[in-house]
Amino acid sequence: MIGTIVLAGAACGLDLVHPALISVPVLIWIWLIAFFRDPQRPISQDKGVYVSPADGMVSDITDMPQCDVLDEPSVRVGIFLSVFNVHVNRMPCAGKVESVVYRKGKFINALDHANCSQKNEANTIVLVDEAGKPVAGVRQLVGLIARRIVCTVKDGDTVERGQRYGMIKFGSRTELYIPRRLSPQIKVQVGQKVRGAMDIIALVQA
Repeated sequence: MIGTIVLAGAACGLDLVHPALISVPVLIWIWLIAFFRDPQRPISQDKGVYVSPADGMVSDITDMPQCDVLDEPSVRVGIFLSVFNVHVNRMPCAGKVESVVYRKGKFINALDHANCSQKNEANTIVLVDEAGKPVAGVRQLVGLIARRIVCTVKDGDTVERGQRYGMIKFGSRTELYIPRRLSPQIKVQVGQKVRGAMDIIALVQA
């Protein structure tokens, strides 16, 4: 809404200079509408399915003998979101939110996987099952352009697979962590494009 008002004012001002200049704020407005789009997605109801927490490209798949997010050996799937992707984040599986931890940090390029994951501004959510054991971790990370993380869940919330839980504004990275004890079968490859809540990232023992 604020952006629309600002761009409308800019368009009026530019019209006084030259009518053709109106196209600049109009194009920016169209891009903003596209950026904040939130399409409906079909969500798999099969057991043991982990869906993508974000739209984008799988940038890395990393085996982590030591994982600071889940405090146990895990597999990390990193997803790079360009400024043209849908930026709404989705829950990869059902569970209970054990913790939501925000970390201040840098704005390193999201394609620099290791440095971005460890040093950039981030918001990390850990999901647990009914027994209190971790079933997934999701981390929202800013990049060179992203400057704001939005998270709408809190400690103790119960969430469903594919549920919206926030977004990262203007280019970023989202990470999914799955405990190795669940024997995850990763169903994506580096370089593959994925859609949040719709594409299957992994299968685990149900």
